[in-house]
Amino acid sequence: MSEKKGKHDIQTVGEAIRSLLNSYRLESKFDEANLVSSWERLVGGPIAKRTKKVFIKDKTLFVEFKSPGMKNDFLLHKSKVLEVFQKEFGQHVVKDIVIL
Repeated sequence: MSEKKGKHDIQTVGEAIRSLLNSYRLESKFDEANLVSSWERLVGGPIAKRTKKVFIKDKTLFVEFKSPGMKNDFLLHKSKVLEVFQKEFGQHVVKDIVIL
């Protein structure tokens, strides 16, 4: 006898991975690592090249730039960048950006 699976029993690979990460309580760490690795793609090459360090701690994205001028320019657009990150990854991953 074989059991028939309903549509609700079938998961995509992405859903299965999310489920696995969630069961091991790694989902938030995965999202954080994914966000940091997407830095260049989301902010662009010129900004990424002038970035010294990017990391997340307690849902806050910390960014250190190589020059004070870049830091100033980024501060002017910080809310827009935060919006882009939240749209891409959800508000549960990053809630604020701190410029070092």
